[in-house]
Amino acid sequence: MARERTRPRRRAGVLVATTVALTLASTATATAGPAALAPGKPRGHDVSSHQKSVGWPAAHSKGARFVYVKATESTNYRNPYFAQQYDGAREEGLIRGAYHFARPDKSSGAKQAAYFVRHGGGWRPDGWTLPPALDVEYNPYNKKHKCYGLSKAHMVRWIRSFSNEVKLKTGRRPVIYTSPQWWKLCTGNSRAFSKSHPLWIARHGAKKPGALPGGWRYWTFWQHQAKGRLPGDQDLFNGSTSRLRLFARTR
Repeated sequence: MARERTRPRRRAGVLVATTVALTLASTATATAGPAALAPGKPRGHDVSSHQKSVGWPAAHSKGARFVYVKATESTNYRNPYFAQQYDGAREEGLIRGAYHFARPDKSSGAKQAAYFVRHGGGWRPDGWTLPPALDVEYNPYNKKHKCYGLSKAHMVRWIRSFSNEVKLKTGRRPVIYTSPQWWKLCTGNSRAFSKSHPLWIARHGAKKPGALPGGWRYWTFWQHQAKGRLPGDQDLFNGSTSRLRLFARTR
């Protein structure tokens, strides 16, 4: 995922807090190798305004089974293509969800979460809606402030504030999208979220996701390439299509 104005080259990015969550994720582990790319693991992608109007029939025919669509950033940006991307994916039979690009330097986690939920970041247990996702990564606007000027403890509090507001308004904890490097640098490799939040790990060009950050034992989504056969970044779900649907509808 990336900012919407000038897109930098992408960086490298429980179930719910229940036993079901861990069961869903345990179909494969962080040690999954090339087999992770084998048929049977649903392929997906994530898109933003950079992809503009997406050709969903073509994406589906190329293997897309799920997608995350950027909805918002901070509290003053909405993806102008969100409706076409989000609704179009559903009409084509893809399981879809929305993500928010975090700007911890702009406002509180709770305020950004509320804005996100109001503008596309909702959830319903219909089997077609993925839980809301938080994209938290290197600051693309100021490379000197990779952690947005926040201390490790403050960043953890910010993420927790965002998560609590999403849970309050939707009934689900958000998926957390991040890279191991950023998580270690900016949260001190916090283990505060590993038992209650799905992990969407960003690691590009590797044969396996590798070591996971913050005490997570399983990855739920893996963004493994910045480009490929599908529009936007290339992702995998850590399970079967039936488990993906179960994940989508399970609170």
